[in-house]
Amino acid sequence: MQTIKNYINGELIAPIGKQYIDNYNPSNGKVYSLIPDSDERDVEIATKAALKAFTTWSITSKTERSRILMRISELISENLERLAIAESMDNGKPVALAKLVDIPRAASNFHFYATGILHYSAESHSMEDTAINYTLRSPVGVAGCISPWNLPLYLFTWKIAPALASGNCVVAKPSEITPMTAYLLSELCIEAGLPKGVLNIVHGYGHKVGAAISSHPSIPLISFTGGTKTGAEIARVAAPMFKKLSLELGGKNPNIIFADCDYEHMLKTTLNSSFSNQGQICLCGSRIFIERSMYEKFKKDFIPLVNKIKVGDPSDKDSRMGAVVSKPHMEKVLSYIELAKEEGGKVLCGGTQLKLEGELADGYYLAPTVIEELNYNCRTNQEEIFGPVVTIMPFDTEEEVLMYANSTQYGLASILWTENLTRAHRIANNLHTGIVWINCWLLRDLRTPFGGVKSSGVGREGGFEAFDFFTEPKNVCIKLK
Repeated sequence: MQTIKNYINGELIAPIGKQYIDNYNPSNGKVYSLIPDSDERDVEIATKAALKAFTTWSITSKTERSRILMRISELISENLERLAIAESMDNGKPVALAKLVDIPRAASNFHFYATGILHYSAESHSMEDTAINYTLRSPVGVAGCISPWNLPLYLFTWKIAPALASGNCVVAKPSEITPMTAYLLSELCIEAGLPKGVLNIVHGYGHKVGAAISSHPSIPLISFTGGTKTGAEIARVAAPMFKKLSLELGGKNPNIIFADCDYEHMLKTTLNSSFSNQGQICLCGSRIFIERSMYEKFKKDFIPLVNKIKVGDPSDKDSRMGAVVSKPHMEKVLSYIELAKEEGGKVLCGGTQLKLEGELADGYYLAPTVIEELNYNCRTNQEEIFGPVVTIMPFDTEEEVLMYANSTQYGLASILWTENLTRAHRIANNLHTGIVWINCWLLRDLRTPFGGVKSSGVGREGGFEAFDFFTEPKNVCIKLK
């Protein structure tokens, strides 16, 4: 039974309270490690360590910061197999998916920001012969970074890397449901020579550790990815303290399919955008709208493909889907399927828990589910389910499908399939989302801004937008005469 430790001031230490949380392997439903049940005392010592380290790290040259972060990136790549297995065991996703997506992206996050900080520049503005203005950008101080369970190392590093690269120190909290790769990252940071106190990782529950980070007077900046309800609570606490906030929250993303699309490419990609990572990606297209003339054909072709998806042992290279992250989450997803039936929905495939054999008999497996005959504004089509469940619905006109797509409180991402260039631009302009993918899905350029509108969040991550968030601008005006 492995016992995870906090990473504070460069050392791996036990929580002050000496209490631990059971960590379950979703594939078999068994406890396989213990997580620190930390509290505000652990956050306090982590913050003090970060404040002390900030005096040196903030003035460390960009070249040196870049060198250390590049070494962390290299170590993540060198430990690909180990990290992927740990991610799968913690999260339930197939090992093959973690090796292909999660761990390489974590390495890329550090690589991108390690090199990006060398090219991040300030602006200057000339007032003809009167004065020159230039902008200095300085690290804010101690950044609080709180990440979710669905893409544990991927999203954890997405926050930490730009914060560290721009000269901040960090107090971070990974999800208590999936803490293992964050713990392994702390070991790699020690190996890479990251100075003590620059990065501190405190494990534990959100209502203890996350709340302590959000309310700490010496942490002036919070970057959070997770549920909209939790984001609202963080904003309630942090906004009156005038903290900088970046909140990447929920999604209920539309996938709009016109009859003139590249049909085979659309079909293959829609299978991925519906069920990748057991549907536990905030960017999945959970509401599929199909032009009516093609609706029956889509249904006839899509359902057999869904039924062929292999749900099984995450360590099996042939498994397309593994287990969902926890028993409570599985029960939540199943409750939404029952709700859909109550709302008049027809389950075309899936809709049930799957029982595997042997050691995996108590795992949290769900059959990929497709539901039709629901109203666009029912709860099933308005609330985030965050599992392997999609709804399908026909539409007749652009105006109609735009109304359907924009009807939810969320506005994170959208997917559009059409070969009509004019239509593509027109609809993209009218979709109320932070991201629009046209004839593709999850094609990410790390230079681009990432985030949503409405209840999907506040602010943007990614690219130099992240450096802007993790620094404060100061204008300097020099009078020439």
